[in-house]
Amino acid sequence: MLDKAHYIVVEGPIGAGKTSLARRLAERLQAEPLFEQAESNPFLNRFYQQPERWAMATQLSFLFQRIDQLASLGPVGPERRVVADFLMDKDSLFAEQNLSPDELVLYRRIHEGLRPAAPPRPDLVIYLQARPEALMERIRKRGLDAERRITESYLQQVADRYTRYFYQYEAAPLFIVDSGQLNPVDRDEDFELLLERLREMRSYREFFGYSG
Repeated sequence: MLDKAHYIVVEGPIGAGKTSLARRLAERLQAEPLFEQAESNPFLNRFYQQPERWAMATQLSFLFQRIDQLASLGPVGPERRVVADFLMDKDSLFAEQNLSPDELVLYRRIHEGLRPAAPPRPDLVIYLQARPEALMERIRKRGLDAERRITESYLQQVADRYTRYFYQYEAAPLFIVDSGQLNPVDRDEDFELLLERLREMRSYREFFGYSG
């Protein structure tokens, strides 16, 4: 599967290591990186301090950013591989988590009016799954000021939504990795094992480690 995948997306909740793994994959595969620019969202820090006030602005800022990134993506194929750390279609996950009912209705109208009619379809999605306590530990270790107010309760809700989302996901081949037990970002042996399993992938959906 890996050798035939030209557009690869790595996804997962905050702290799962999706950007770090996507970067390492892009370097190994000599692929072009396409990463979410969280640091460019001017509302994110304020959202973590006052979620109810800044959730809508934060969500819309990410929406416009992703639309612009995908609009400039261009053709992907044998001569040009891309590894990204976000799925356009997972936008609803955070909108449902953070917006009030009225805001969610408005956001969905904006989303449907602006999203690309035919967004590029990944050839492979790698979903990094981890327990909230593991996510919390990693967030604390990286020590970003914007993330200091994230609670384990919030991470539990986000992780649950990711689990439900990918349980129903059928838009592309899906490889689920237990990033709580495996560390393909920092451990070379885990990274090489991940590559081996991806190359041997034959089913539309496969699990690598814990998946419950």
